[in-house]
Amino acid sequence: MGALLLLAALACCFTAPAMAQQSSITVVSFGGTTQRTLEQTLFVPFAQASGIRVVPSEYNGELAKIKSMVDSKSVVWHVVQAEGPEILRYCEEGLFERLDWDAISDTALLMDDAARECGSAVYTWGIALSWDASRLKTAPTGWADFWDTEKFPGKRGLRKRAIYNLEFALMADGVPLSEVYQVLATKAGQDRAFAKLDQLKPHIQWWEAGAQPPQWLAAGDVVMSSAYNARIANAQKEGYQLDLTWNGGMYGMDYWAIPKGAANQQAARDFIAFALRQDIQLEFSEIVPHGPTNLSAIEKLSAEAAHWIPNSTENLKQVLAIGDEFWSDHGEELDARFIAWLAQ
Repeated sequence: MGALLLLAALACCFTAPAMAQQSSITVVSFGGTTQRTLEQTLFVPFAQASGIRVVPSEYNGELAKIKSMVDSKSVVWHVVQAEGPEILRYCEEGLFERLDWDAISDTALLMDDAARECGSAVYTWGIALSWDASRLKTAPTGWADFWDTEKFPGKRGLRKRAIYNLEFALMADGVPLSEVYQVLATKAGQDRAFAKLDQLKPHIQWWEAGAQPPQWLAAGDVVMSSAYNARIANAQKEGYQLDLTWNGGMYGMDYWAIPKGAANQQAARDFIAFALRQDIQLEFSEIVPHGPTNLSAIEKLSAEAAHWIPNSTENLKQVLAIGDEFWSDHGEELDARFIAWLAQ
């Protein structure tokens, strides 16, 4: 659908009183190339269709800022981006408004977990096993290969956090995707994951910034690494021969949320509803390798975009959804154990 037709079709969704009374909203996301693409594919079209100006801002996900606003009843942000575990945890604590999904979207049109009580999925992102094809002639096929230091000698890159690594360790130890969180929820399963990490510990180079894995792979500092899909896709666009396998990869969702007590909440809800539309999500995902959460948009992805997106039709069969509930409940204790394990 052309831009003018799309805007005309959406104009009916916004009333004149809403436009007059809710002339602007501040939308806060994580910055960088992704935010600039959101501005291009979402913020500007929404403003044109609704008459509601979008003021972009960014933060590093530090929810203490939002909590301070809510506690002092001086909320100046209208819509914020937050990660899945934080959406669950702080929804329960009253930091975010609960969403009326009957008024926002038909949730049957969306992926599972895209419609949370206090959050609406922005997009999916993924983390997977990656390597440099110009240096590694035999492609690894999964986490068992990642742990095989005889077949694939050299350093491995892993993020310096408990999350992801415990799941990868269990997969490498033969736990099926469907049972990973069931096993990890037990003390025996956690011990098993750490014991598996023990086997690889001397070979691990720990990364803390998402830019590090592609840099290390291209430089030959590591032979393989866990890495965010968008980083690997962007490196390949720049001419590096980096690739990834989605076998045993993981994906999560970031969410739009409305801080408790924010002004202009109808405009914020209109923005969230607009962000779920097929054409809006599809255009974004064809530019940035983050996946749509609208099911019909997923079906329309180009083959090139689908390769890099964790929840494309083919890739979704072999990836694990990050357990937001699990990490919301167990994150603090497992992070503490992981830090102690690193120091051993």
